Amino acid sequence: MDAYRERGAALRSYAEDMYARRRRNYLLMMGGCLVLFVSAWAVVRLWSVPVAVGMCLVAMVIPPVAAMIANRRGPDDRWWDDPSGDPQSDEWWDEIDGKRRPRQ
Repeated sequence: MDAYRERGAALRSYAEDMYARRRRNYLLMMGGCLVLFVSAWAVVRLWSVPVAVGMCLVAMVIPPVAAMIANRRGPDDRWWDDPSGDPQSDEWWDEIDGKRRPRQ
């Protein structure tokens, strides 16, 4: 039972790290979007309105890109092959996926 708890703790820490990385990337991109938008109309428009509009157009593209980047699966991220915690179910899915040979 202790090995099961340790495995669960390892999975939680892995998931926490993965989501922390995703949140950090998303917040950095959205922060950049806000900086572009606010600086375009607070400062840059005083010198050049076309440049301010261009900055806003770039800022407009950042939120969907940030959402795609924050939600993509990294090379080390698990997805469908996450263990469920039920050994019998995990063994069954591994057998279906061809990861292990069936028991005889």
